[in-house]
Order: sequence, then C-alpha cells, then structure tokens
Amino acid sequence: MATAVWAAARLLRGSAVLCARPRFGSPAHRRFSSGATYPNIPLSSPLPGVPKPIFATVDGQEKFETKVTTLDNGLRVASQNKFGQFCTVGILINSGSRYEAKYLSGIAHFLEKLAFSSTARFDSKDEILLTLEKHGGICDCQTSRDTTMYAVSADSKGLDTVVDLLADVVLHPRLTDEEIEMTRMAVQFELEDLNMRPDPEPLLTEMIHEAAFRENTVGLHRFCPVENIAKIDREVLHSYLKNYYTPDRMVLAGVGVEHEHLVECARKFLLGAEPAWGAPGTVDVDRSVAQYTGGIIKVERDMSNVSLGPTPIPELTHIMVGLESCSFLEDDFIPFAVLNMMMGGGGSFSAGGPGKGMFSRLYLNVLNRHHWMYNATSYHHSYEDTGLLCIHASADPRQVREMVEIITKEFILMGRTVDLVELERAKTQLMSMLMMNLESRPVIFEDVGRQVLATHSRKLPHELCTLIRNVKPEDIKRVASKMLRGKPAVAALGDLTDLPTYEHIQAALSSRDGHLPRSYRLFR
Repeated sequence: MATAVWAAARLLRGSAVLCARPRFGSPAHRRFSSGATYPNIPLSSPLPGVPKPIFATVDGQEKFETKVTTLDNGLRVASQNKFGQFCTVGILINSGSRYEAKYLSGIAHFLEKLAFSSTARFDSKDEILLTLEKHGGICDCQTSRDTTMYAVSADSKGLDTVVDLLADVVLHPRLTDEEIEMTRMAVQFELEDLNMRPDPEPLLTEMIHEAAFRENTVGLHRFCPVENIAKIDREVLHSYLKNYYTPDRMVLAGVGVEHEHLVECARKFLLGAEPAWGAPGTVDVDRSVAQYTGGIIKVERDMSNVSLGPTPIPELTHIMVGLESCSFLEDDFIPFAVLNMMMGGGGSFSAGGPGKGMFSRLYLNVLNRHHWMYNATSYHHSYEDTGLLCIHASADPRQVREMVEIITKEFILMGRTVDLVELERAKTQLMSMLMMNLESRPVIFEDVGRQVLATHSRKLPHELCTLIRNVKPEDIKRVASKMLRGKPAVAALGDLTDLPTYEHIQAALSSRDGHLPRSYRLFR
C-alpha cells in the first residue's frame, strides 16, 4: 500500500516537471501580468501618453544668484530662483524693538500679533486665510530687535494675489478696537507663559541684552512690558508706523519666483500706494548706534516647582555671561561664528555623534567633566552695529559659584592657542549647518531678505563657505583677545544666594586663568 502511494506521488511529480520544463525547447515563463495590455517598452524610453517630466538643471554658473532691483520710491525687490511649484514671498522692514526709544516699549510686539488681521479689502483674518488657501498658502509674521517680517508661502501661480495681499496687510491694516483688545490679551498670556515655561532661554536672552546695552537700541525690551499693555492703541501704533513703515526701509523678497514678475507685482501693488496712516511727511527715524555698557541683571525666583510631574526638572539656577563681539557687517563676523561653533555645547543629555557638536569645547571641557552641570551652551547674537557672544549655563543653586568660574575659565581659554583639528571640525560643522539650513525655502527667503535689507546685496553660500575656510587659528585668537578686553554682561535667574559679585566675575575675566577671587566669610 505504502509502495503504491509512493509510486503515485513520484509519477505526479514527474508529470509536474514535464509540464513546467518541456523535454525539448526553452523553459516556459510564468506570466505575472497580461503581456498583451502593456507593450514591451524598455525603462530607458518614455511611456507613451505620459506628460514629459521637467527636471531641475544646473548650468555651471549658479543660475540661482540673487537679483535686486530698487524702485523709484526706494523699495528694494530681491528674488532667488529655486526649482519647485511653491514660492515664499514676503516684506521685510527695518523695524523692531531697538527703534522704540521715543515710543512706548512693546509696539513691535503688538504689531507682530496684529499682523494678517482685517485690512481695507479684507474684513477679517479668516478672509485672508481663505484667499491664501485657494493657492495652498500659509502666512506668518515675526519681529526681532531690528527686523519685522511678513511672509507667505503659496503656489507660484498665485504670486499676484500674494503680493497684493501682502501690500494690503502691511500698508492698510484697520487696527480695530476689538483687534487691539484681543492683542492685549494675547500679549498678556505670552508674558505669563514666558515667566512660567521650564526653558528660561528666551527670558535670559532678554535679560543679557538688557544688561549689555542698558536702555539703548538692542537693549530695549523686545517683549511688551506689563505696564504698557493697556497704553498701546491705534494712535500710538500709527505714530510709529508713519516713521518706520516707509518704502526705503522695506524689501520685497521672493524665493521660487521669476524676478521680472516679482518686480512687476511690486510696481503694481506697492509703488505709489498710500498707507492707512496717511502720506509720510517729515520722517523721524532713530539712527542711534548701539552703545555697549556691560552690567548685570538679576532676577531672584523660586525655580523648585517650575516643572512638576512624574519626572520633574530639578531646581536650577541659570547664568548667562556675555561679551561684546562684532556687527555682521564686519570682517570679524565669520571668525566669531566659527568660535561660537567651536564652543558649541548643549544639554547634559544629548544623543548623537560629532554632527551634534559632541566634540565642542563646552561638551569636552564642561559637560563631560562636571556631571552636575545641567546645561552649557554658547550663543552668538549679531546686529548691524554690534554683537554679543555669550555662554548660558545651568546647575544646582549650591554649585553656582563653581559654575560661574568654569564659564570664566572657558572665556579665558578662547584667547589661548587653538588646536587645528578642533578648528577644522568647527569650520566643517559651520559650513554643513549653513548648507543644510539653506535647503529650506523659507530659510533662503529670510537670508535673502535680511542681507538685502542690511547691505543691498547678498553673499551666496559658496562665498560664505570660502570665507569660513579661510579662518585661521590666529584669527580666532585675535577676535577672542579683543573681546576679552571688554566689560562682561551677566544675567542670572533663580536662587542667587551663592552668585559671585559682578566685580568678581569681571576680575576673573581679566585674570590669566579665569579664577574668581577668593571670598572670605566671617561666619559659615
């Protein structure tokens, strides 16, 4: 019985083999799809009936150079070609908190919140958003200490609509009582959030600027002070807009658009347009140059309950120490940028390799050696007439004195010999970060707008990379030594019981090794 079953199975296997592979001729092929429906077209040939694809091309010379045209009213139009269906277009204005010395502080903060509200042509923000949605568009407004930026990203085919809308938003806002009241509430909430958030970096940045440039230009409040919220109204806003929202202080920038088309739109919608606050008469613009003063700003605060929950952040004291660097218009700006990258830093816990800056000085010398340090990060703020290089550090309140001494030592080491390997690593990382950021269309837009606003032209990425490559160890040593001759700016937040005096911090930065002077106490 078993033999018969085995013989039948063998016979069936044999017949299957004969079916799959005939005795004579080539082996049979299984059809995975009906060959009659699709013609046998090689992959190297285009399919019939399919639209011809359009590919991005590079023609030796960089086709994407920035083009700049100045209109009769002084408005600059800048564009950068970029392959793609969408574009980013916006208006950048030489306006911000640094120009509020003669006004109520907080106007720029209010204007940021009021952006893209009702205008002469649009009854509400919803109407503006619906108009943009027809072209797949989104909008945003951001203000800094020296620049206000209105931007829209949308389909390139809707360029006329976008520029028309931007002109209306910037020059013809209604600024109704209801909108101003809503803005007051938004500003009040943002100020409360600023003081409650676990990450104190925005607040410390505000404090270090206030300490470094006391009561002038970039040291003026970027956020609206609480006492000014109720005082800012339409009349106050119009008096400011009349002086600072003028065509000669504006740049219409676009990325992913044809330059001629953008210029045509600017002439159509922005040339000769009379703003809602009336024709500009005698313009009174604050042309003050930033005066670095140095100094200290301290805010005593209980940080023990900042972040409650299953994994609360420990109680920390935050210190930021800064020194004056240089303007972004100066040649030393690039060496300072490399120095800032060389210092690097970050949080005490950060996953990643060399690309995350794990080989920067603040990681190797500070976070890797002092386990109790929660954070050590270098920042570089640069403006058209000054700059500020600072280090932010966080630790337990009982370690504050030691933490400050570690920071002062790192500042002193900046002026010492620079290792070639760490310099090359910092330069490579800076170029990598620059090129990576400039992959993004909105970042290119901001770069084009800010450079043209400040210098009437734009340095292209390959030019910046050449400048970065040319930085030598002696350049780093020179700019650091010059910086160390100035007075420090200090911002401190939290439990400041053990914070050294400003005079001791200044003495440490003037010493050879960065050590704080010894402090003697009669009672311990």
